[in-house]
Amino acid sequence: MINILVVDDHALIRKGLTLLLNETPDIRVIAEADSGMQAISRVRAQHFDIVLLDVSLPDKHGIDVLKQLKSEHPDIKIIVLSMYPEEQYGLRMLKAGALGYINKQSAPEQLVGAIYQVHSGKKFIGEAMAEQLLNNLIGESQELLHQTLSNREYQTLCLMASGKTLTEIAEAMSLSPKTISVYRGRMLEKMGLKNNAEAIQYAISRHLVLNP
Repeated sequence: MINILVVDDHALIRKGLTLLLNETPDIRVIAEADSGMQAISRVRAQHFDIVLLDVSLPDKHGIDVLKQLKSEHPDIKIIVLSMYPEEQYGLRMLKAGALGYINKQSAPEQLVGAIYQVHSGKKFIGEAMAEQLLNNLIGESQELLHQTLSNREYQTLCLMASGKTLTEIAEAMSLSPKTISVYRGRMLEKMGLKNNAEAIQYAISRHLVLNP
């Protein structure tokens, strides 16, 4: 039996995933979490074969939750299940230690297949990410400017583009406004942009803004 922890702040999504997965004979959702800290607490208290982790959580960003889980439990198997498209967070999550990344709009069969594949010790990537990796490998895809950013700088860019103020970004990332200002400055410098307006325009044009 493959025991699953579902981490998502939307109760309806957690319930839907639970109903879907429990219909599969050898998969069971045995616990749920609606925040990053609750997910970390659940994993500390109980063993799970796989964690299904959302990117957008109310207290901690999915990347930060993923890194902490991997730090405390190096062998834990995590599949990121998110509304964000693969090109926005897929590669970052895999680099941070996830074994799979699936868009929530994917077919249910793909999720079940991903669980089986990850449980067997393999990584799972969807068609969109596979194509992106192949293009990068054979040199047909020029690296996008935002791919040069650190995770914190990238989060700052996305939150800026979503309309959040410096103070709101600091609160969302549990950091000080001064620290966010440093990340913003580094982000602008790395991307060769002059100001916030250019950064926001870039993010919107690359579809990096999506309501969770």
